[in-house]
Amino acid sequence: MSIQYKKGVLELCVMALLRKQDCYGYEISETLAKQIDIADGTVYPILRKLKADGLLATYLQEESGGPPRKYYSLTNLGRKTFEKDRNEYLMFADSVKKMLEDD
Repeated sequence: MSIQYKKGVLELCVMALLRKQDCYGYEISETLAKQIDIADGTVYPILRKLKADGLLATYLQEESGGPPRKYYSLTNLGRKTFEKDRNEYLMFADSVKKMLEDD
């Protein structure tokens, strides 16, 4: 699949995962990689951008036997942005699907 297709939706996919539950970076990366072919390190710049935009918050959580992990969660702005962007994307995808289908 073209990298250009993926670039447009990866932020939305990250927010979709975080809408369901808080996650740490590696967990997000592994979950996405099971669904979409992405390169290692793709997720972390997205997480930094979303955090800088005020859409994500972070917190550290102790794990048994290991160092604390940085967890990401959607902010209220992130939830509102996700819903708006999701609706726009679904309408766009539906329009593209209709154009690509055979009559």
